[in-house]
Amino acid sequence: MTNLSLANAQSASLDVDAVVVGVVTDDSGPALAPGAAGVDEAFQGRLVDALSGLGAAGKPGEVTKIPTFGNLAAPLVVAVGLGESYDAEALRRAAGAALRSLAGSGSVTVLLPAATAEEVAAVATGALLGNYAYLNYRTGDGDKRPVSDITVVTEADTNAEVQGALDRARTIAEAVSLVRDLVNAPPSDLNPEALADTARQVGEEAGLSVEVLDEKALVEGGYGGIVGVGQGSVNPPRLVRLAYEHPEATKTVAFVGKGITFDSGGLSLKPSEAMDWMKSDMGGAGAVLGALKAIAALGPKVKVVGYLAIAENMPSGTAQRPSDVLTIYGGKTVEVLNTDAEGRLVMADAIVRAGEDEPDLIVDVATLTGAQLVALGTRTAGVMANDDDVREMVVGAAGRAGESAWPMPLPEELRKGLDSAVADIANISGERWGGMLVAGIFLKEFVPDGVRWAHLDIAGPSFNQGQPYGYTPKGGTGAAVRTLVQVAEDLAAGAL
Repeated sequence: MTNLSLANAQSASLDVDAVVVGVVTDDSGPALAPGAAGVDEAFQGRLVDALSGLGAAGKPGEVTKIPTFGNLAAPLVVAVGLGESYDAEALRRAAGAALRSLAGSGSVTVLLPAATAEEVAAVATGALLGNYAYLNYRTGDGDKRPVSDITVVTEADTNAEVQGALDRARTIAEAVSLVRDLVNAPPSDLNPEALADTARQVGEEAGLSVEVLDEKALVEGGYGGIVGVGQGSVNPPRLVRLAYEHPEATKTVAFVGKGITFDSGGLSLKPSEAMDWMKSDMGGAGAVLGALKAIAALGPKVKVVGYLAIAENMPSGTAQRPSDVLTIYGGKTVEVLNTDAEGRLVMADAIVRAGEDEPDLIVDVATLTGAQLVALGTRTAGVMANDDDVREMVVGAAGRAGESAWPMPLPEELRKGLDSAVADIANISGERWGGMLVAGIFLKEFVPDGVRWAHLDIAGPSFNQGQPYGYTPKGGTGAAVRTLVQVAEDLAAGAL
C-alpha cells in the first residue's frame, strides 16, 4: 500500500528519491508551472534552460528526467508537461505520467500546481492511479514496483477541506485499483464464484449489505438470462446484490454491471485474436463493486444498490444454442440468435431485478459491444438513456470525474431489427449497422416503466491494449468507477 501524505511548501522534504515539477508551454517556449520555484532556485534559476537542452517543451504527458548533481537532496528531478493551460484532468494525467516513470523508487515529492482543494485532489488521484502496478504473477520485478511514499505539496492552507480532498483521492484510487486488479486477474483464478466471493468480502468490509444468488437460486428465481449464458461452463453463474443507504437518503440509484468473467463467445465462438483480452468482460461488474466501495467510504446522502450479473460464457455440450429461447426474470422471452451477444442477456435479468428496489434512476455499465470501439474508439464510453436529461447528467458527471463519455441516441427505427418470429425479442438485429445503439435498445426493453435509466458501454475504455498513458496503465483501467461515484453524489445533491 502506497503511503500518501500532504505537506506545504515550507515543510516539504526534498530528501526523497525524486521531485516532480510541472512545465507549461507558450509562444516563448517552456516555463515552470507553479510549485517549482524552490527547485528552480536550487538550480540557480537555470532549470528551464537545462530542461530545454534535453528537448523538453512542456507538451501534455511529456516526461523529462534530469539529475540534480547535488543541487537538491533529491538526486532526480522529473519534469512533466502540462501544455498551454491545465485543468484538473491535465493535472491528473501529468501526475500519473510522472509516477509511472518512477516505478521502483522509494519516495517522491510532487510539486505540481496544487493551490486549491480541487487541484490537490487531482494531483493526488493522478499520482496514485499512475503509481498502479499489477505484479501478482511476476517474480523479480523490483524495478516495476510502485513508489512506496508520495507527498503532495500544496500552496493552500492544509485545512479540513484540503485534507478531505486528499482523503477522497485515496478512496477513489483504492476503488479504481481494486477494479484494475479484478480485470487483470486471469479467468482461471477469477471465475464467477471467485468474483462473487470477492464482492462479498469487499462489501462486508465496507459495511454494505450483501446478497449472493448461486446457480440453484438463479434457476428457482427465474433468472433465465444469467442461467442461459452460464450453462455452458463448469463454473456456474452468480448474481450479487450490494446495498448502501445513508440514513438521510431521499433518492435511490441502482447500478447494474456486466460480469462475464471470460467470454469465449459461446457456440458463436469468437476468433482467437478477439478472445485473448476477454477476461476484461467483467469490467462493468467490477466498476459497480468499486463504486459501491468508494461510496460507502464517502457517505453521500443517497441509497445505492448495486447488481453484479456474473457468468462465464463457454462452448460445451450444455451451452445454449443459437435459436434457443430464454425467459428473462419477470417473464419476457428472448430468442438467442447469437450466443456472443450474451452480456445483454445477463444484464436484462439484473435490470428487471433492480426495478424491484424502486429506484429513481438505474445506471447500467457494461463492456457490451465491439461497435462501441468502432464508433468512439478505445477511450470514450457511449452513454444512452431513456431520458435526455439523464443522458446529459451522466455525461456531465463523467466529465467532471475525469472520464471521457459521449451522448448517443436510441433511434426508434432500430427496434424493428430485434423482432423475433418466436419470442418477444431477439438478442441481435439482422442488420450489422448501429450495433452499440441496438444493444442499448435491447436493454431499454427491460427497464421498468416510469424509471429513468442510462446505459454506459465501456467496451473500449475498460481495457487498454496499447501503451500506458497519463495515469492509465496497460490492461485493466477501472473505467466508470469515478463516473458512478459522481452520479451517486450528484443524485444526493438533487441533480434529478
